[in-house]
Amino acid sequence: MSGAQLTFSYLPPYDHQALLKFLAQRAVPGLELCPDQDFQFARVVRFTVDQQPHLGWMALRFEPSAHQVHVTHSETLRPVLPQLMQQVRWALDLEADPAAIEPVLAKDFSHCAGWRVPGTWDGFELAVRAVLGQQITVAAAKTLTQRLVHTLGEPLTTPWPELTHAFPTPAVLQDVADETLGQLGIVRQRQRAIKALAQAVCEGRLNLHPGVDLSATLATLLSLHGIGEWTAQYIAMRALRWPDAFPSGDVVLQQRLGVRGGPQPARAANALSQVWQPWRSYAVIRLWHGHEV
Repeated sequence: MSGAQLTFSYLPPYDHQALLKFLAQRAVPGLELCPDQDFQFARVVRFTVDQQPHLGWMALRFEPSAHQVHVTHSETLRPVLPQLMQQVRWALDLEADPAAIEPVLAKDFSHCAGWRVPGTWDGFELAVRAVLGQQITVAAAKTLTQRLVHTLGEPLTTPWPELTHAFPTPAVLQDVADETLGQLGIVRQRQRAIKALAQAVCEGRLNLHPGVDLSATLATLLSLHGIGEWTAQYIAMRALRWPDAFPSGDVVLQQRLGVRGGPQPARAANALSQVWQPWRSYAVIRLWHGHEV
């Protein structure tokens, strides 16, 4: 594996194993790859700067003893190095401050110290994958995403034969025929949601990256066909990097909190979550993948 290298630091504790497990469970063949003898996670990435697309690959390996992560990237990404560096920090949640987060969560999640909120390498991709994953298993969502990537994504050559395609662009998904999506196994309601997302991004009505107006972005998301509160909160948590997102209607959260069988479980879950503000996104990850409180 050849390419330029970068090194990033983070504040401990950082449970890199938990984050890598999260990424591995959702890794889409062709788009993402893990693990390999030389790295722990790799994927195809695209950055668009001044309307010019830059396509390439990146791979990462953690060095826990030094509180660092080492990233190797293709030379094609050198022109967008600042964007790549910022995206790595967001995607791996390297800018989180455990000294602020852990005291709020330690009482209920002492076994999850250092768990971070996995971000994304592209906000639009995350939103589409969230739609594809609505009310189905992670494995089923991976299958649908793989079909979408291999059919509509842009192919490229990487150091690994298993890493072959970029995620489809908003422009491609805006114009794709419904029949094509249907042949991939994507049901009609999700077809409409994906195309609505793509159109909103292409028209500039929706920006899915940290730093945007959160309230306005959530309102735009909820106005789109097929985007409900759960999907909007999930996008806010991972793509917009909102640390206090909480999808109170999530069945697993309600079960973990012991309110699923009671009256108004979403309201009850939201009420219980108030103690974790303003770090509820971190509580969500721990409730999903850790033990019950």
